[in-house]
Parts: sequence; structure tokens; C-alpha cells
Amino acid sequence: MNLLHRRFARLCAVLAACLVCSLAVAAAPAAQAATVYTVAVVPQFAPVRVYEDWRPFLDALQKATGLTFHLLTYSSIPKFEAAYVKGTPDFAFMNPYDVVVAHRARGYRPLVRDTRPLSGILVVRADSGIHELAQLAGKQVGFPAPNAFGASLYMRALLQRQGVRIDPVYLGTHQNVYRAVARGDVVAGGAVHATLMREPLALRQLLRVIYVTPSTPPHALAVNPRVPDAVARRVQQAILGMAGRAADATLLLHAQMPHPVPANYRRDYAPLERLHLERFYVRPQGGGAG
Repeated sequence: MNLLHRRFARLCAVLAACLVCSLAVAAAPAAQAATVYTVAVVPQFAPVRVYEDWRPFLDALQKATGLTFHLLTYSSIPKFEAAYVKGTPDFAFMNPYDVVVAHRARGYRPLVRDTRPLSGILVVRADSGIHELAQLAGKQVGFPAPNAFGASLYMRALLQRQGVRIDPVYLGTHQNVYRAVARGDVVAGGAVHATLMREPLALRQLLRVIYVTPSTPPHALAVNPRVPDAVARRVQQAILGMAGRAADATLLLHAQMPHPVPANYRRDYAPLERLHLERFYVRPQGGGAG
């Protein structure tokens, strides 16, 4: 019996060791997955352009933080909006009013923004006879999407408050808006100055700005409340640290934060609630925003 007991004890020890190893192996992918964070970017440009702009930036951020980031791209702004309303991304680069909606809906908070204010613009063909907003009454005007803040949401609100009723056409991206105006598909288009400056000179020369909105705080990189505070701080400090390195200047420029500073919801974005844009906001499908 003693021999049998010893063999049974050894068998139990072996099985226990195997179980510990199995649990360790199973836990390894889980631990690794915990360091992978998703980053969604509002699609002002086509997904391939977003990837070209943001993947190098995130690669540099990975080296600086030791974290891993998975870039989420979307084919349209409404799909991006539906994603953050559901709370899908861990981090999201979003327009100022997106920050307000995401904060209300899921508790996202802005981490980093650029120092440059955001202004929406209305462009027409350079050879167009349109020089005043009143001339747009009753005409088709292109916009990226209903809730693109400076390019559409705020712009449409301002036009209506000035008594200018237009026929909005939603074209998906800022790139599409510029090209539609240049081709004459629409008489004017809403966008923002930062995206216009990234278009080829030949295209910019075909366009003329006829109106600029009042400025607001710019887009921000916001964080989902499920992300640990220590991780959020690490990401914030790494981006702020990139501002002091010449090698990272292009990366920050393409991420639309060439001069990053800490962002604060109450100071920077809560005042946008006073613009009362709710009646112009189109609620994303797949979730409600408060």
C-alpha cells in the first residue's frame, strides 16, 4: 500500500504541475491582450489615408509607452460615431462635439489636444460667382457628414441662424467635399482649414473660402473610462513628450496635434454645450447619446 500511495502521490504532483503550467500558458495571452488598446480615428479622410497618418504615430507611441495599440478605421463618420457611442474604442480621436457626446454617453474624457483652435470653412470654386452666404439659399452644399463639427454641424447651425436655408448633401469625407466642389457637383462645401491645407496645391487653387466659423477648441484624443488611469497618464505624457523631439514633428502633424497640450473637459469642451446644437445633431445608429 505504501508503494501505491507513493505512486499516487507522484501522479497527483505531476498532474498539479501540469495544471499550473496550463494555467500559466492560458494566462499569458490574456495578460498580453490586456496591454493591447484600440484607437479609433474620426475618418475625415479615406481609411487608407487615416492608416498612413496614424499607424506611424501609434508605432512611436508604442515604443514610448511599452503598450500595444490597434488602429480602428471606419469608412464613414456615422460608423465612427456609432462605435464610440457603444464604447467600443479605448481611445478615440474625435471632433469637439464628439467629445461632448462621448462624455455624456460613455464617460470618455479628453487627454490631449492641439493648441490651435478649430474653425470650419465654406469653400466654393475659385471661379464661382458666389461671394456671400445669402447666395447659397436653396442650393446644394456638400458636407462630410451631419455631425462633422466645424465642417457641418456648427456650420449648418450658423447658416440657419442667419436665415440661409440650404440643401445639404453628405459626401462621407472632407476629401470628397473638396473634389465635389471642384467638379461643380455642389456649389459649396463645408470642411475645416486643417484638412484643406493637406490637399494638393493644384486642388486648393481651384477653391476659394467664403466663410469661416468662430473658432472652438480642436479635436482631442479621448480615453474610455475603462482604461486604467495609469495607462491614460502614460499615453498622455508620452504624447506631450513627443512635442519636444524634432524627429516626432511630422508624426504629430499627421495626427493633427503638432503642438499637443493636456486637455480638460470642463475647461475646453463643456462650454460647447451652450451652443445648443442638439436640434442639428443626428443621433448615431446603434446607441443613444445623452
